[in-house]
Amino acid sequence: MAKKNVSIFYCVECGYESGKWLGQCPACKKWNTFEDAPAVKKGNSILRNDKTAERPSLLSAISVGESDRIKTGINEMDRVLGGGIVRGSLILVGGDPGIGKSTLLLQMCKSLSDKDKKILYVSGEESLKQIKLRADRLGKFNNDISLLCDTDLENIEACIKKDMPEIVIIDSIQTMYRNDVGSAPGSVSQVRESTNTFLQLAKGLQITIFVVGHVTKEGVVAGPRVLEHMVDTVLYFEGDRHASYRILRGVKNRFGSTNEIGVFEMRGTGLAEVANPSEYMLKGRPEDGSGSVITCSIEGTRPVLIEIQALVCRTNFGLPRRTAAGTDYNRVNLLMAVLEKRVGIHINDCDAYVNIAGGMKLNEPALDLAIVTAVVTSFRDKAVSPDTLVFGEVGLSGEVRAVSMAKERVNEAVKMGFKKCILPKVSMDSLEKEQREKMEIIGVSNVREALEYI
Repeated sequence: MAKKNVSIFYCVECGYESGKWLGQCPACKKWNTFEDAPAVKKGNSILRNDKTAERPSLLSAISVGESDRIKTGINEMDRVLGGGIVRGSLILVGGDPGIGKSTLLLQMCKSLSDKDKKILYVSGEESLKQIKLRADRLGKFNNDISLLCDTDLENIEACIKKDMPEIVIIDSIQTMYRNDVGSAPGSVSQVRESTNTFLQLAKGLQITIFVVGHVTKEGVVAGPRVLEHMVDTVLYFEGDRHASYRILRGVKNRFGSTNEIGVFEMRGTGLAEVANPSEYMLKGRPEDGSGSVITCSIEGTRPVLIEIQALVCRTNFGLPRRTAAGTDYNRVNLLMAVLEKRVGIHINDCDAYVNIAGGMKLNEPALDLAIVTAVVTSFRDKAVSPDTLVFGEVGLSGEVRAVSMAKERVNEAVKMGFKKCILPKVSMDSLEKEQREKMEIIGVSNVREALEYI
């Protein structure tokens, strides 16, 4: 009798495998996350050969220099990557459809080709003519790059081993498939095996591979969660596809700091770098509008000035409506409860809408004091001076707590011409004398003091 096809079940969140379907994952405790897939045949090693196993190396004998990084020619991208591309790394780039992932990577290929880097661009979604049309919009390529339109991993692997490029772009991982995996392209098992193939190629041949990944409606990369654990770096390309700005955010980086951001502007000729995100984010802000407050958030190592907007009005229904765009909805409700209890501002019968202008998505506690100030000034219909910066974390007792990197936040405000800064009193010790001379520094210990100054 012929052998029956064996299937395994695994959790799409954490990759836990089981011989049968389970309602709850024993590892991550998530419900209804198990999917079935054919078991992968053993012995399909990608780089199997007859050479002997390598001997262990001493840590002190390993040298790492700046030469191991390749500059992309795009400063904002180099910042997110931690200073450039590390040789032999596997980088995952995710984002919504049409956000500009392919444009950014092709633009990177253009800059690298000018430095005589050998590049292979593999597309499983577009034809060669479509890639050529996009390349023409980005400008003239001084040196050629190799293009391949294929989805068969065996053919792609053979091409990489033959040409030995320095940089490989895979667009996208959901279109790749292996013949020995009995499931459709884009399935969890195909995505997992394809990523494992590129991981072995990158580490074994010291080739940097960029992998484009589609995202689900929840905003995470489609496929098993183990996909993000396998790669070295995870980059998310964010922003409203109908707006001109784009944000490249690093959420995982084994070779640099996480949560770094790079800001781009989408133009007809491609993505243009935004060297000063603070100035870009504050364009068009109202001068004398109530409910508008400027605060400073730290993204990685970069301080960015942003505008917090709030609109508070009497509700027409028995249950007031609360909406938060760009920040945590539950955090906004918590801060409004602090205003009710600790400050005595009765807004329990008002609708409240809080928005971070520019489409940024931030959950940093340092925004608390600015959100509280925006809600109160909108409720009282009073405007905050446009040259005032507000930041600080608010506790449940109404106290204003210290935040990290207060010195860098004040420096950014001075560069942008702000004259007054309201910040936690406990953070004033970290400021320098020059900063106190250039702008008025006001330290507050609770929310009531901050509102009195404003």
